Amino acid sequence: MAAPLEVRCPTCKKRGNWFAGEFGPFCSKRCRLVDLGKWFSEEHAISEPLKPGHFAEYDELPDNTDPDRPDDKR
Repeated sequence: MAAPLEVRCPTCKKRGNWFAGEFGPFCSKRCRLVDLGKWFSEEHAISEPLKPGHFAEYDELPDNTDPDRPDDKR
């Protein structure tokens, strides 16, 4: 069995297995609503649509490679 996925809550940055709960990836309903409010007030925004060229640099990665993790923490 794989170890629980520990992530940071996007709002308060607390670490935990938030995907296992009902509010994942947030740690609580409050953090989820704070984030939603930032989207509604346009504090968060998608800057441009993703295009296939955005992913070209990842085509050469070997399987089971996480581009978001430094080599020393795998």
